[in-house]
Amino acid sequence: MRWILVVLAAVGIAASSLALREHYRTDTSPCSINERWDCGIVNHSQFAVVKGVPVAVIGIAGYLLLGVLALKRAFRLMLIAALGALAFSLHLARIEASVLGVWCIYCVISLGVISLISLLVLGKVLIGGTNRSKGSAVQA
Repeated sequence: MRWILVVLAAVGIAASSLALREHYRTDTSPCSINERWDCGIVNHSQFAVVKGVPVAVIGIAGYLLLGVLALKRAFRLMLIAALGALAFSLHLARIEASVLGVWCIYCVISLGVISLISLLVLGKVLIGGTNRSKGSAVQA
């Protein structure tokens, strides 16, 4: 399980990195598909920065933290971090839908990744996957 979570964190880092590239891009965005899908509009909006830090940088840092916690099998801590990240991502999705009226494909991918991470870690914690006394052969 931990390697699946690490791979998902890496996908999240990639999506956040692409969003960060869009944040600093000055030419036309390659993911400007139509009037409803435009990463450039989303990543250049006032909502793409929190206290001077691009949201994509926060995403990269968050996914790095989740990847490290997965490697350490710190699933309870990972669950807390993942649920916080999911709440933040859902907040940003609400802004895309209700305020901007435009979606960023990288942000949607990130929302999918953090949703999947949250569900998997929640399942792992609820099933009792944090018990190390079962032996390393049982650990995922």
